[in-house]
Amino acid sequence: MPDASSQIVERSPALCRLGAKNKILGIRARMLQTIRRFFIKNDFLEIETPVRVPTLAPEFHIDAVTSEGWFLQTSPELCMKRMLCAGYDRLFQICRCFRKGERGSRHLPEFTLLEWYAAGWDHLRLMDQCEDLVRVAAKEAGKGEVLIYQGQTIRLEKPWPKMTVTEAFERFASISLKRALSEGRFEEVLAFEIEPHLGFEKPIFLHRYPASLGSLARLDPKDPSVSLRFELYICGIELCNGFFELTDPVEQRRRFEAEMAQRLKAGKTAYPMPEKFLNDLKWMPECAGNALGFDRLVMLLTDAPSVDAVVAFYPEAL
Repeated sequence: MPDASSQIVERSPALCRLGAKNKILGIRARMLQTIRRFFIKNDFLEIETPVRVPTLAPEFHIDAVTSEGWFLQTSPELCMKRMLCAGYDRLFQICRCFRKGERGSRHLPEFTLLEWYAAGWDHLRLMDQCEDLVRVAAKEAGKGEVLIYQGQTIRLEKPWPKMTVTEAFERFASISLKRALSEGRFEEVLAFEIEPHLGFEKPIFLHRYPASLGSLARLDPKDPSVSLRFELYICGIELCNGFFELTDPVEQRRRFEAEMAQRLKAGKTAYPMPEKFLNDLKWMPECAGNALGFDRLVMLLTDAPSVDAVVAFYPEAL
């Protein structure tokens, strides 16, 4: 009878699925290295800030995971902005973030976020840099000027078009922007009627969001009804969220209080007001910042059908 140690033991289906990700995870690793080189070449300092924090920006649509009375960060935004206030002028960070209840083909409750800030920049310059960053990452993933995602062909040559939120509602939505806002249906209409049309020939920047939907962005001085906020879409997928940052501590407190009131009215968790951030904000220079979903970028550049395919482990595999 053969010794048991000599018998071939087959890997479980779960291990086989994990092993099959080798190529994609290799591309992911090289993209991380390329992104780091991109920012370092452009004089950005890579930093690390705490993942577990006592409070965070009280945004109505984002819910945090609690951790012994504190919270797991939904974004490193407040800590990074405090560093800008301290005199650091170009920062980037690649970190883990957590958002309660977010799960789907494009969402993970724990995900990798690339966030960066530059003093003296506005949102338009940040859009230009975002184009360069995605193109560099695409090259590392083996793409040229053309990206094919799930059968769709997207041209990556610059410049990429821009569309205002107002124009998007006029072109694609079944109701007006004003009505969507008054009925609390903006996110619903955006997700189901507008996003499916964005970024299918070339990536596109959706910008000039309503003032009420840019809680950390400055308003356009020529038209205070809109915030200087943008999002990048490729193949209907939102890839990043950028701002020309608000630097007025009084106005920022007012907006946080409004967001907190909405959370309380909806029965959501109330977060402590981020007093240290608000106290430091008066020292923040004019700057622009952007947060990019790295898992989604890998998904797009590897033609993966969901984010589950581009991470080693997703929640249900643990």
